[in-house]
Amino acid sequence: MASVIHKKDSYYIRVCAGRDGAGKQIIRTKTYKPKPGLTEKQIEKELNKEAALFEESVLNGQYCDPSITFAAFAERWIETYGKTQLRATTLRNYKQRLERILEAFGHIKLCKLQPHHLISFYESLAEAGVKQNARYQSKTDKIVTLLKEKKLTREAFARAADLNIQTLRKAINGERVNEATAKRIAAALNVPINRLFDKVSEDKPLSGATISYYHHVISSILTTAVQWQIIPFNPAERVKPPKVKHTEAQYLDEDECLRLLACLEDEPPLYRTFISTLIYTGMRRGEAMGLEWHNIDFERGTVDINKSRLYITGIGVIEDEPKNETSKRVIRVPSAALNVLKEWRTEQLKEKMKCGNAWFSSDYVFTSWNGQPIHPDTPAKWFTDFLQRNELPQIHLHSLRHTNASLLIANGIDIKTVSKRLGHSNTQTTGIIYSHQIKNADSLAADQLESLLAKKA
Repeated sequence: MASVIHKKDSYYIRVCAGRDGAGKQIIRTKTYKPKPGLTEKQIEKELNKEAALFEESVLNGQYCDPSITFAAFAERWIETYGKTQLRATTLRNYKQRLERILEAFGHIKLCKLQPHHLISFYESLAEAGVKQNARYQSKTDKIVTLLKEKKLTREAFARAADLNIQTLRKAINGERVNEATAKRIAAALNVPINRLFDKVSEDKPLSGATISYYHHVISSILTTAVQWQIIPFNPAERVKPPKVKHTEAQYLDEDECLRLLACLEDEPPLYRTFISTLIYTGMRRGEAMGLEWHNIDFERGTVDINKSRLYITGIGVIEDEPKNETSKRVIRVPSAALNVLKEWRTEQLKEKMKCGNAWFSSDYVFTSWNGQPIHPDTPAKWFTDFLQRNELPQIHLHSLRHTNASLLIANGIDIKTVSKRLGHSNTQTTGIIYSHQIKNADSLAADQLESLLAKKA
């Protein structure tokens, strides 16, 4: 029921539109100012009419607060919904995309946002030269010189600047880093960024997948605005984002995988175990980082995967829930993987005996010489060097997950089993990612059937 408050020469109509995500009442207000010359009875009649129409529009979800901009609502959405409902990595990704989104149409009133605004935005993203996060390349020895002047070791400086030591090494070695990293290094050394780095332009358009992710962020925010009865409909639902071009997952074939495993034999036990575990289990890197010894049942030959350990710029290392509920899973692992893990456990105990009281006590599987859990980004740098030294295909750590799935599919394991082992939310996801391998397996099955029947004919 609408309520009316009379102040001076105006009337304020108030209607409750339900409650928001925090349980607080959503109140909509409208100001009615009578025309000059109306009698009290005429004013009352007009006021009742305005109140009834306003209440109807609010309760039917047709009312839009004319004052709130997309930027203002997005900020409220991050605080009220994003920080409580999204995983830390997802929230980081949303915030990164919002920077460009708000530049484009953050000033537009939410109720005035139309499909054509989004279409124009997506078209601008597809133009050459729009790629964000320009890369920065360090100038020769500038960072090293300043570190020496300030008598700072690389490790100490990395901690002070809240940087991964591998990222700092990349910058020092002249490899390109993103703008956030360059700014962080410059600020920690208290010098202008252009003294340490050269900006390297990237004249590339964004991919269809990236633009679709922008669309997903916008649509998620606007969907909440509809649910909170701030706007009557979601304009993003009336826009089709660009088609996403499917790219095949990068993986090793059987011979390449066997060669990689052979090359691992002469490597440090920590990395040999870590890489072998990814290959044999198909775990995500963060899931392996979150693995603890009590998660491994050596008698039953199973691994309980139930959390991730990740590094997020600006926040640090965090423990998080797996990507989705189906990512919490218990899988059987081959005896070869268990043997490698047992050997690593023995090495870890030896290190513990050497360190004595200096040992950092934890149950994590992958730790450094003093028991401290290794940084989540450390294995990636080592893996790149390892591949180069052994002249192996230049793949990413995540490619080992794809290798695991591809080998299972190629050897006749059904898609449902593969999907469950990987922790995918459904088999459709698995089918899309590994469509090429599934087609190959299907062709092989047809050939084997033909060969079998030909022999009996």
